[in-house]
Amino acid sequence: MDFEEQLNQLRKLAGIYKPYQQQATQENISYSGTEKSQYMKKHDVKPGTDEWFKLWFARPHLTGESPYGDKK
Repeated sequence: MDFEEQLNQLRKLAGIYKPYQQQATQENISYSGTEKSQYMKKHDVKPGTDEWFKLWFARPHLTGESPYGDKK
């Protein structure tokens, strides 16, 4: 067993190296937040309304629903 394999085995045992798990896809929240903020201003979405909650808390990568509804 070479050094790299030993190191990977130690990482795996320590729980810091998991090659079998997919990397989580992350988005830059400043870009998506700016886009949502501009959408709110354009469509007069008020905080606390159902449309606002859908805009900010929809999970399109999990449920497939669009946070913008039909308006975008």
